Amino acid sequence: MGLLDNFERGLERAVNGAFAKTFRSSVQPLELTNALRRELDTKAAVVSRDRILVPNELLVRLSPMDYEKMAAIGSTLIDELTQLTKRHATAQGYQFAGPLSIRLREDDSLSIGILAVDSRNVRGEEVSWRPVVDIDGQRHVLRGQRTVIGRGTDADITVQDTGTSRRHVEILWDGNRAQVRDLGSTNGSKLDGEPLSKAPLLPDSTIQIGRTRIVFRVLPLSATPDPFDGPDVSGGRR
Repeated sequence: MGLLDNFERGLERAVNGAFAKTFRSSVQPLELTNALRRELDTKAAVVSRDRILVPNELLVRLSPMDYEKMAAIGSTLIDELTQLTKRHATAQGYQFAGPLSIRLREDDSLSIGILAVDSRNVRGEEVSWRPVVDIDGQRHVLRGQRTVIGRGTDADITVQDTGTSRRHVEILWDGNRAQVRDLGSTNGSKLDGEPLSKAPLLPDSTIQIGRTRIVFRVLPLSATPDPFDGPDVSGGRR
């Protein structure tokens, strides 16, 4: 990083600090996303021609008031931050040394509207992934290799939508990749707005059945311990 970059970052911190103290504007979720992206960009290390390593464990420190606000959102916020950070890493060609872990922590030394990000590389075991679907604000973990979604009580996930068939679609998961298939439904299905018969299912894709939107996500499962000492928020309050 050059002298000008350092100067601009220092100026940004100073301006943000003055603004926060004057107007007491609280941190917004978008600012967390931008801060995490900047941390990856700043700490990116070129290991070889085809490997750029970035920190996989990130701790976001917030003022008590901002922390309370963000912690109230709970695991949904952590999941979104994880997905957006992974997406940025993929777009930039970055690689993680281990499972991506994002934490939130209260820091009494910070003023409202100010946040700080600490990060480090921690080598982890092979990453395991958990497929889930979000339907009408509720998250369902997909268990097993085949999950049927529909209106019927015999479906693995039942939706209250008269525009859907009793067994409308199925999602197949082999531990690494997913596939979605329409089960001959009366009104048909769509995947990201396109008619669906059978297709690979990518993370953050949207399946439409009747009036119901199903968002498919893949979340990392990590057995590694908390990399930073002290209580924090990681997929829920602890």
